[in-house]
Amino acid sequence: MKQNILARLRHAATLILLAATAAPAGAESAHGIAMYGEPALPPDFVALPYANPDAPKGGRIVLGETGGFDSLNPYIVMGRAPVGLGLGSTPLTVETLMARSLDEPFTLYGLLAESVETDAARSFVEFTLREGARFSDGSPVTVEDVIWSFEKLGTEGMPRYRVAWTKIAKSEITGPRSVRFTFNQEDRELPLVLGLRPILKKAQWEGKDFTASTLEPPIGSGPYVVDTFEPGRFISYRRDPDWWGKDLPINRGLHNFDEVRYDYFGDSGVVFEAFKSGALSSYRETNAAKWAVNYAFPAVQSGDVVLAEIPHGRPSGMEGLVFNTRRPMFQDWRVREALIHAFNFELINRTLTGGAQLRISSYFSNSALGFAPGEPAEGAVKALLEPYAGELLPGALEGYALPVSDGSEANRRNMRAAMKLLGDAGWAVENGVLQKDGQPFRFEILLAQGAGEMISVASIYVEALKRLGIEARITAVDAAQLKQRTDAQDFDMMHFIRAMSLSPGAEQTLYWAAAGKDQPGSRNLMGMESPAAEAMIARILSSTEQEDFVAATQALDRVLTTGRYVIPMWYSKVSRLAHRKELKYPAKLPVYGDWPGFQPDVWWFED
Repeated sequence: MKQNILARLRHAATLILLAATAAPAGAESAHGIAMYGEPALPPDFVALPYANPDAPKGGRIVLGETGGFDSLNPYIVMGRAPVGLGLGSTPLTVETLMARSLDEPFTLYGLLAESVETDAARSFVEFTLREGARFSDGSPVTVEDVIWSFEKLGTEGMPRYRVAWTKIAKSEITGPRSVRFTFNQEDRELPLVLGLRPILKKAQWEGKDFTASTLEPPIGSGPYVVDTFEPGRFISYRRDPDWWGKDLPINRGLHNFDEVRYDYFGDSGVVFEAFKSGALSSYRETNAAKWAVNYAFPAVQSGDVVLAEIPHGRPSGMEGLVFNTRRPMFQDWRVREALIHAFNFELINRTLTGGAQLRISSYFSNSALGFAPGEPAEGAVKALLEPYAGELLPGALEGYALPVSDGSEANRRNMRAAMKLLGDAGWAVENGVLQKDGQPFRFEILLAQGAGEMISVASIYVEALKRLGIEARITAVDAAQLKQRTDAQDFDMMHFIRAMSLSPGAEQTLYWAAAGKDQPGSRNLMGMESPAAEAMIARILSSTEQEDFVAATQALDRVLTTGRYVIPMWYSKVSRLAHRKELKYPAKLPVYGDWPGFQPDVWWFED
């Protein structure tokens, strides 16, 4: 009786609140939302354009990963979670309010939410949950779960969740299935960012420490549930036959395997051998030279393994060796530029890939969002950067391009330039050792165990640095140690990968903003502090026109690249996938190509 009375009181309060929070003028409810313009798909779309709505259900896919895992909570700093649960992949068990289309730069369509509502200024966002949305244990997904998830992640989760949470002035229930978030600052991307927040079951965590590592998987509402696992060895996800969302248009043709399994191995070479032996279903090759020579094994020749190249239209992003500028030796940009000159990319590329890889020239290269190497800033880009001319490093306004070697081991021209830069920064060679104030130039390159290619890259680099009198040593650690040291910023230099999309936004604050850069788990690995970069990010987030957005992103690209925070390596315009012949994927490929959400989501098994 008491529970029924409380329920009626809550319902009455909700109706009163609903009347008091009518949507502002100009606000409209919609089936989707795009960062710029309108969603490409109409409200009555049948399926995503790159999905096969007639794909058969069944079979399994087994994928290989390096390293290991010791936690099943992917949303906190503590522990290392497996692929498939959340970050760094498409979540298989936990859903978000909206889902991304990989065929558009940044457009979301309703998933847990049947509709999204905002105003022209995007000063708020309101989501209305679908009737019938429920967790895998059969309990309904409620607006209370949504609000709790946003607050819990924003206050106790990974640092990447905190920025968005600080921009929410008010959270309120506006109907039995509706919730509104009102913002305290301008950020046109924020409605989309919140649409991609994972929604967890509040009741599961009552009386528990959310920040503690655990082997209890989060209860989600997604297509799969955790079936069996051994920490550090494998995890298997089983498709939920009672999944509430299996008939939604956004899901048609997706999540077709009965089982998705990830096996863990010590290094990438062992993963490849496991694939060759038939233990794995698919293998992603990142080395163009290996793709050309290592895939003539019997299963390929017989047709049991198919080789596929998946083109994409996304930016190169950045991969390379990142400087930790918290370290005194790397705080001078001339030192970083010198070490960039000493990195003989042409020799490394020829030695390890036969010269087949393209070098990354900037963070947004391979797209209209990147600046032209060597060209001066002009027009709107120049106007955005000029107020910060006093803090910008050489090349940001006048033009910058990475040094190119002659490909010889000596690399004399670039090494002479490196030595001059080091001399200008106060370093000098004494008795064969580069020194400053009596202290030798020594540093560590931190890498993951089993990262054979990166260890080879670093080894060639270490030999080159010796000619400058620099002692660099390579330290390879296991996955747990790597995460621990990365989260604590306990490194001098390490391997760095940062993927970029065609619609950069709030995540750029997490990557490059000074606030929180020294907090555990910060994604600002280089420890950069740049008012110019943060101003460009703010402009990206406030732009209402595509032209302004592109100019702000090109300006940010210049600030990042000329900051000399990373020694860039290589990228590919295609993804190279080898897979068992029974695995199929649609002929229509999304603009993002082989991106999280492509494999295994749109693939299927067919005898």
